[in-house]
Amino acid sequence: MSDIILLDGSIGQELVKRAGDKPTPLWSTSVMQDRPGLTAEVHGAYFDAGATIASTNSYAVHRDRLRRDGLESDFAALIDCALTEAETARKAHDSGRIAGTLGPLGASYRPDLCPPPAEAAPLYAEIAGMMRGRVDILLIESAASVAQATGALMGCREAGLPVWLAVTVMDDNGNRLRSGERVDELADVIATYKPEAVLINCTRPEAVGAGLIRLREFGLPFGAYANGFDHITAGFLEDSPTVDALSARRDLTPELYADFAMGWIAQGATIVGGCCEVGPDHIAELAARLRSAGHTIV
Repeated sequence: MSDIILLDGSIGQELVKRAGDKPTPLWSTSVMQDRPGLTAEVHGAYFDAGATIASTNSYAVHRDRLRRDGLESDFAALIDCALTEAETARKAHDSGRIAGTLGPLGASYRPDLCPPPAEAAPLYAEIAGMMRGRVDILLIESAASVAQATGALMGCREAGLPVWLAVTVMDDNGNRLRSGERVDELADVIATYKPEAVLINCTRPEAVGAGLIRLREFGLPFGAYANGFDHITAGFLEDSPTVDALSARRDLTPELYADFAMGWIAQGATIVGGCCEVGPDHIAELAARLRSAGHTIV
């Protein structure tokens, strides 16, 4: 049996559900301003469910995203808030690690909006520097192209922290990033910047297995945390989308999601968790299944 790192699940969607407010393009960011303490509550729910990692609510806290809504002056305060909420939950739980999340510049699933690596790197480096000393891991999330992954890894390399790279693949073809590039085209950038783990995230669970076959070839710890969306709609790929453009699957029960994740572990994955629309109940079921199978959650 294996030691398995159990990530948390959806942060943004869980905040929307608990807040009961209509989502905006910066739905998870504005919640931190309007409902202080709610994010710590979500982190705590995942720790209680069995997760050992709290992913900070900083996915969308980028200067370019905030600038569109006139919130760039709140940039440093929002990063601090995201870190503080995760720290508060860990202190209350008295265990666990914190992953400082860095989402894509521009928008999710839109690598065409991301600046080239040399321009993106300092933007990521600024956030990584602000997180230094307060997180255990830097988690690059939803990289949708080789260039997007390159810029983020370049920006994180001087932070002095372990870096995990999570990429998002096509919902109907786990062998390809959402840019259309093959997953194995990441080989050179991974060899150059040497992240400590590679993962697939924010993709339908049905596509993950094929992608993990490619990730395994990199010779690093690998894993996955999938989403619970029906599919990524055209509306969500427009400028300044909200989560209203997406719909949650009705069939993805905690039991079914755990079936998928246990399959990934059978492929050799040692890091699993959930992404959008995968909540505390899913993580609790996965934790129970891991223990029942004789794995140790670390």
